[in-house]
Amino acid sequence: MNPLITAAELVAQEGHVIVVDVRHDLNDPTAGLRAYASGHLPQAVFLSVDEDLSGEPTGLNGGRHPLPRPDDFVARLNAIGGTDETLFIAYDDSGGAFAARFWWLCRWIGHLKVGVLNGGLKAWTTAGGLLQADEPQASANPGPKRAGKIALRPSLTPRWNLETMEAWVASGSSPEIALVLDARSLERYRGDHEPLDPVAGHIPGAVCRPSSSNLDADGCFKAPSQLRDEFEQLLQGRDPTEVIHSCGSGITACHNLLAMEAAGLTGSSLYPGSWSEWCAASHRPVAVG
Repeated sequence: MNPLITAAELVAQEGHVIVVDVRHDLNDPTAGLRAYASGHLPQAVFLSVDEDLSGEPTGLNGGRHPLPRPDDFVARLNAIGGTDETLFIAYDDSGGAFAARFWWLCRWIGHLKVGVLNGGLKAWTTAGGLLQADEPQASANPGPKRAGKIALRPSLTPRWNLETMEAWVASGSSPEIALVLDARSLERYRGDHEPLDPVAGHIPGAVCRPSSSNLDADGCFKAPSQLRDEFEQLLQGRDPTEVIHSCGSGITACHNLLAMEAAGLTGSSLYPGSWSEWCAASHRPVAVG
């Protein structure tokens, strides 16, 4: 299915649909829940990026936002009433950065019926959509509780682990093997500053493609044809399956992956640990500039 859905298309959806609010601030872990409490899409369920879309950080492996255990993520979806027939639609107020993580996780556990609200909360209210407010609750997931059942199925999306990335860099970051795209800002990629991780720079051989480049002035994803043209300039004839997406902690990398999928360039991989995992050990090489 098309991974991007408009506000009008969301209203017109039939069948079992669960809307998921994944608003988040990397510098303020409670901001998403406060935003949800002040106003969210009607009947939307809140899931926390730190608590629900990530596992427990270990400090070395997995980065700042390691993947949750597949069984744990399935349990989260079951807790909000998900079934194998449920269409999940995720949104945020960050251009889709966190919604893309939810989209990727659903595909990772083999659930194909998932999309991202293009333009997020702003697109919804601009289209005349109303918001529902709730009092904050202690739970990280204050949404409606409905017993569900989702089967854990084979993953629908490939990924690289730390060992694979280390082997690629050891090979000389060979462009004949893969193209690694870094979704962070150009300033963080170059190592001009690093607000979140202890070391500045990038994985040797990675190419910068800021996730913000996927959006237009309204905060929606660019047209598929434009995204395709932009990514094909980076691919230079490579097959999309040779592309590996990285970022700071495996969040905004999903945004680039989603943009490629929306452009019809399917099959690229995610490096979930990303820069925060790579720079956690001093023996790994760092590139700057």
